[in-house]
Amino acid sequence: MPKLIRLYIVNVAIGFGLAVAFTAMLIGFDIANLRHLVFADRMGWVAVLMLVVFHTVLFAGVQFAIAVMRLASDDQNGGGGRRVRIFTERARVTQPARRANRLR
Repeated sequence: MPKLIRLYIVNVAIGFGLAVAFTAMLIGFDIANLRHLVFADRMGWVAVLMLVVFHTVLFAGVQFAIAVMRLASDDQNGGGGRRVRIFTERARVTQPARRANRLR
């Protein structure tokens, strides 16, 4: 199996685990009275299933994006940018600042 496919599957599995944990915490802590809404209705399991699926999509996408960004190689010499100093000297204040009169 190619490494990129394996990376994607691993990150989807991590996203699924995070989604199940997050949905369990939402229901367990009764955020926005969600526990009552789920357990009071006969079709509450559909809401839980939808929460898990959509959170899986969200968390897997974020997890995969982070993993892809971490794949960048450090083979470049010196890193990025030119390392040019913007300010070479600090400004010297010779007069104290005046207070603006805002009641004009």
